[in-house]
Amino acid sequence: MHSSIFALATSVSVAAAINRGFNYGAVTWEGVAKDEAAFTAEFSAAKALPDTDGAFSSARLYTMVQSGTTKDVISAIPAAIATDTRLFLGLWASTGQATIDNEIAALQAAITQYGDEFTSRINGISVGSEDMYRISRTGLQNDPNGVGASPSEVASYIRQVKQAIAAAGLNVPVGHVDTWEVWQNGSNAEVIAESDFLGMNTFPYFQFTLENNIENGPRLFNEAFDVVKASSGGKPVIVTETGWPVAGNPGNLAQPSPENARAYYEAVGCNQLFGNVDTYWYTLVDANMDTTNQPKFGVVGSTLSDTPIFELGCSNSNSNSSSISSGSSTSSAPGSAATTPTKPVGSGSGSGSSGAQPVGSGSGAGSGSSGTQPAGSGSGSGYGTGSSGAKPVGSGSSDSPAVHMPYAPGTNPSPGFYGPSGSNTTVPVPTGTAAPVPAGPTPSSLTQSGATQMRAGAALALLGAVAAFILA
Repeated sequence: MHSSIFALATSVSVAAAINRGFNYGAVTWEGVAKDEAAFTAEFSAAKALPDTDGAFSSARLYTMVQSGTTKDVISAIPAAIATDTRLFLGLWASTGQATIDNEIAALQAAITQYGDEFTSRINGISVGSEDMYRISRTGLQNDPNGVGASPSEVASYIRQVKQAIAAAGLNVPVGHVDTWEVWQNGSNAEVIAESDFLGMNTFPYFQFTLENNIENGPRLFNEAFDVVKASSGGKPVIVTETGWPVAGNPGNLAQPSPENARAYYEAVGCNQLFGNVDTYWYTLVDANMDTTNQPKFGVVGSTLSDTPIFELGCSNSNSNSSSISSGSSTSSAPGSAATTPTKPVGSGSGSGSSGAQPVGSGSGAGSGSSGTQPAGSGSGSGYGTGSSGAKPVGSGSSDSPAVHMPYAPGTNPSPGFYGPSGSNTTVPVPTGTAAPVPAGPTPSSLTQSGATQMRAGAALALLGAVAAFILA
């Protein structure tokens, strides 16, 4: 049993129950703003996925502002009410105080307009997403034009949101989402202190500098979780983005395929997270504007339906079968269901009944010693600890993870890793109404920034806000 996650089983939900859902951007893969009907269709499809008993009943959003407007309430809110979908709200926080003001105004308007039908469905609120990563040294290496926010700014925004919802009589957890390695940096302590929870994004597929084949994927995830837990000061840690691509190009040793996506889902989701940790899987349907170069994470593909590409049921049976296909890339036809893996992922010869064991029975954060050891090589001892587990990192847009290159968990970044003297402020953070707004991802930026296109909705919404301000 992986101690770090299951020790948190009673406290990692930011609401009364353990939540499971997907990430939802504000625009489609074509860049069209989603209206209420579009959100309703997506939320309904998620709850209708076979063999899940409607468990994907929560939605993580990246912005409160409807795409193309200044501060209108996002259409996901009435759609969630209509479909009885719970909400993990997001406020975009990377383009200055004026943006946060508009996000808070939209949140307040939603509270006023929809009342208890809205507020009773809120799991928590994330102020920002990967803002500190984008201005870290690594983030700027991956995207020199990345726009983020400093720890002091994020902390200030969290305080402002808490004050605003308290004035409206709302009492829900407020925190921040960032990449797992960012949480280890001491310069971000102010954000941790202000947060009620820490949201973690991690994708072993993108750990290009490590042995990131599917056998090691669960171990890389575990190590990342341990790092965040060790940095959290005892606060809840929730998983806000993770998954494995069903198609696309290999990422170092990581091979996209429905079989490997299923294996990662079974090992990390079924055997470890679901029912124990608030989890927002990446993702229901691709919103990938770059249809050629980017890996595809949509569990139903690029066209919305309630028919998954791989099986989403969680089996409790024990057997010696495994669906891992670390040597195969995209040869599997979309829609083919993978065999459910019920033994530890990896090439080990053990025949123990560890299919029901949580992934990663090894040590906690900072060990970093098992990064190259084949996962599940014992006789049913799980996956052990691993070294890294990072994620696609985003420029505030929409639905496609991309690369960042973190150091291995359990090690400290050298001075300057996050900027001068270890700070997270390598570039001035734009403030005010003239702040540049991410214009949406380009094919080149998509390969460098994390759930980029999923968050394009937030970026496009902000473009509309800036345009409205200029024309006013």
